[in-house]
Amino acid sequence: MASVPQLQDQSAVRTRVRHKVLAFCCALAAVTYLDRVCIAVTANDIMRDLALTPVQMSFVFSAFTFAYGLFEIPTGHWGDRIGSRRVLTRIVSWWSAFTIFTAGTFNYASLLIVRFLFGAGEAGAWPNAARTFSRWFPSSERGTAQGIFFMGAHLAGGLTPILVARMLTVMHWRWVFVIFGMVGFIWAFFWYRWVRDEPSEHPGVNASELKWIEEGRLVQAKHSGRMSDFIQLLGQRNMLGLCGMYFTQTYGFYFYITWLPTYLENVRGMKSMKLGLLAGLPLLLSVLADLLGGLSTDYAVKRFGLRWGRASIGLIAFAAAAGFMAAGAATADVTTSAVLIALAAACSAFPLGAAWGAAVDIGGNRSGMVTACMNTAGQVGGMLSPVVLALVVREFSSWAMPLYATAILYGFGALCWLIIDASKPLRIQRS
Repeated sequence: MASVPQLQDQSAVRTRVRHKVLAFCCALAAVTYLDRVCIAVTANDIMRDLALTPVQMSFVFSAFTFAYGLFEIPTGHWGDRIGSRRVLTRIVSWWSAFTIFTAGTFNYASLLIVRFLFGAGEAGAWPNAARTFSRWFPSSERGTAQGIFFMGAHLAGGLTPILVARMLTVMHWRWVFVIFGMVGFIWAFFWYRWVRDEPSEHPGVNASELKWIEEGRLVQAKHSGRMSDFIQLLGQRNMLGLCGMYFTQTYGFYFYITWLPTYLENVRGMKSMKLGLLAGLPLLLSVLADLLGGLSTDYAVKRFGLRWGRASIGLIAFAAAAGFMAAGAATADVTTSAVLIALAAACSAFPLGAAWGAAVDIGGNRSGMVTACMNTAGQVGGMLSPVVLALVVREFSSWAMPLYATAILYGFGALCWLIIDASKPLRIQRS
């Protein structure tokens, strides 16, 4: 008889399957940045072998982002309809194939087409990851989950320049893309076999963990399955604030993963491993910022409620990013400038947990669509960022001007947080 209470106590202890789901999503984030950042580090080699100009290379960078933004909302909506498990399996398999196909490009047109299709395939990955968090995590844990997710992405992004710089000393740039592409296929295989769309469908989740997750979800609007819902979203104050804020965040971020290595090498005169280290520093510092930002927003939510628990983190961090970026552009010392720019990147990464947490809080059962709308606005910024920089540098022979423009945009992003209220879920009216 003494064993019965013991069994009851054991059954009351929550399982931690949701943490393993988070680990899978972190691996997903890492693979996305492994593939994205690789082309920035190999840009000089690619331009040399394919006889590309810097402006042509900027369009190659933006081809990915354009396609990514174009297909983001449909793929996020697709995840809301059929679940993230199958959609993410397709996404990762597709982009891994086109990472490998990048190695086979032979001129400007072929590279442009492959990178466009690469972006089309990767579209919807992060909204579907956010949708996974909306199903697997209570609201009180989502900021931290999103922060850890971005930490995985930025850790991979920060280490990739160092890794690629080392790989390029022993192999051609084409083989780098082949090796990186294979990693995604491995992830897709294990994701489809183990993960489920709902905690209730997973055999490893006990009643205690299921209760904790489901009772911690906010009241969710019923999902109609209609693509037309997103038209109503775009006119709502929360959606406008999220899109404006994320446009500025991603505009700045794409500088770090596209032209920063070239800027440090060609303008600041850095070489070899120092170049790899300082090119990766923005994302390495962002790793800590992601985690602390996620923890901070969940703590602030408990203290100040959903609105200011999300918004205060974003407001302060974006203002700091603006200051650091402006200082980095104005500083003459090479290393100091690189460090200040890296600090700007870390500050802009600090509120990512708050941003995606707020989007999921607002979206409910439409989290895939809401996060996709926000991320699409970000991709517009990401698409413009490398092209605007290349054109400004060509016309004015100044790298400082586009950096100052990024600082101003960060300031605008801080203001956007004043109109974001995560405590007010989206409203869809039926005719």
